[in-house]
Amino acid sequence: MLSQPYQKEFRRAPAVLTAGVLVGGFVFSMAMTLPGELSYDSVIQLLEGRTAAYSGWHPPVMSWLLGLADAAWPGAALFVLANAAMMLVSMLSLLRLSPYTSWAAPVVALGCILLPQFAIYQGIVWKDVLFANAAIAGFIALAQAAVRWPELLWRVALLATALVLLIIAALARQNGPIMLVAAAVSFVWILRDQGAAATRALQAGGAALLIALTVFGAASALLNMRTLPTRGAAKQLRVLEAYDLVAALTLDPGLQLPELSDASLLDAMRSARSYYSPVRSDTLARAQTLQSALIKATDDVLHGPWLDLVVHHTGLYLRERAAVFRWVFLTPDLSRCVPYVVGLRGPAPALRALGMQERVDSRDEFASSYGRRLIGTLVFSHPIYLALALLEFAFLLYRRRIADGVLACLLAGGMAVTASFLFVSIACDYRYLYFLDMAALIGLFYIAGDPRLTDGAARTRKTWAVPEVA
Repeated sequence: MLSQPYQKEFRRAPAVLTAGVLVGGFVFSMAMTLPGELSYDSVIQLLEGRTAAYSGWHPPVMSWLLGLADAAWPGAALFVLANAAMMLVSMLSLLRLSPYTSWAAPVVALGCILLPQFAIYQGIVWKDVLFANAAIAGFIALAQAAVRWPELLWRVALLATALVLLIIAALARQNGPIMLVAAAVSFVWILRDQGAAATRALQAGGAALLIALTVFGAASALLNMRTLPTRGAAKQLRVLEAYDLVAALTLDPGLQLPELSDASLLDAMRSARSYYSPVRSDTLARAQTLQSALIKATDDVLHGPWLDLVVHHTGLYLRERAAVFRWVFLTPDLSRCVPYVVGLRGPAPALRALGMQERVDSRDEFASSYGRRLIGTLVFSHPIYLALALLEFAFLLYRRRIADGVLACLLAGGMAVTASFLFVSIACDYRYLYFLDMAALIGLFYIAGDPRLTDGAARTRKTWAVPEVA
């Protein structure tokens, strides 16, 4: 029989080993990617952050956060470190949600950190990575609040942390507010688990959503004060509308657009059909006649024609949207869908303004080689992660522990965000559905930590406990 001190240390072993694996993965990723992998968009956003003048082509919260990090340490390295550390701390905290840690946890953790979604993506300066990390960290904070609900100070601190993180996530992507709705549902779950009546829980959930949306709106308004008046969301929306309308005209050359009174713009859209591709909207930039016509037109010129397409030609609209979604979800040719980026690349004027030079060093080449070996495998397959998320969702709802409902809402939110790209996608970039991959992997890691179906102690646990071995 083991001595009591040895027994206690042995029970800690899987949790300690898992923590070591996660920290090792963080070090590996940062060693490979710092001071950050920056694409064209990343460089523009870093410059926007430094100058505090936002173009509006991307959610400005990314530029703002880059500006804060750049002010403390020039460049994007501090932002990358903070973003990756947020994911690391969140995953470490998952080990404390149950009094029981399985030996499966370090195995799954090792598998996760070796995937490019962790090893490479955590070092890429993309809003998609910020969105995924902040949303996941926010839901894990909610799960921690559920576990420590009787402790008022911890409850308030964790709920406040969750609110801040989820607001950042909502600001980071145009479809990010979906996660605020998912968080409100998880809040209702928590209250019901704590014994609140259904009506009261729903009312509190609605109030929480209203508060979150109010804070989100206020933060958006403050950030938009720094957005250049000639840019912004209106022009982003027009890009989507033009893409949909040209796609519809490509599928149905005889389509009439009675709501479009500008005949020259209609002719330009018809002439742009040869440039259309469901892979990405960038190809329409080569249609000079269309681009010239759009420059002369008002931002709302396509609102009416686009709405007419959606309402009166719904089947055609869904056909062209399905073709675009097929590319972003299935990525039939991943080489055309930017699986990841390495190094530092951007427009020369922006690089000069930042005092930077293009970079592809030996570590970048290693990262590129590392990821390239996995292209064409199931590692880069959104359908696989969706299937995994669905299985995890069913498992968590069946088991129904305190934190299970919160993690189930995270998965549901990830699937809802994925579905929203049926309507908003304009390119097949793999990063667009990065959140789905990460939510599924986090769900797998959480379940691997304690895969038991029934355990009364874990279901009603309200305080921290020393993990036990599987």
